[in-house]
Amino acid sequence: QVQLVESGGGLVQAGGPLRLSCAASGRTSSLYASGWFRQAPGKEREFVVSITWSGRSTAYADSVKGRFTLIGSNAKNTVYLQMNSLKPEDTAVYYCSGRLFGRDWDSWGQGTQVTVSS
Repeated sequence: QVQLVESGGGLVQAGGPLRLSCAASGRTSSLYASGWFRQAPGKEREFVVSITWSGRSTAYADSVKGRFTLIGSNAKNTVYLQMNSLKPEDTAVYYCSGRLFGRDWDSWGQGTQVTVSS
């Protein structure tokens, strides 16, 4: 299937930027879409942003629209999440995810912690 590995998380001051990376391997040609989700302590995992590889169309959660940008490589093997103007409420574990043709979001990275201080 598809294996995903995230990197780039860390501690950032409010208002600052951070860039997350997701490296994909395996059957990347079978990816219909890739994206990022996040989960804060005590809360459910929520959608952040996705890219549908056919046409490279993107969709963003309202909470991050205008601040976060998903960047896809020419191939499907690398996806970046550029986060700007970070807020304390952005603090969460961020997960890279993949969706194969005919399937739901069922490929996941290990997660990377993003902490935004006031």
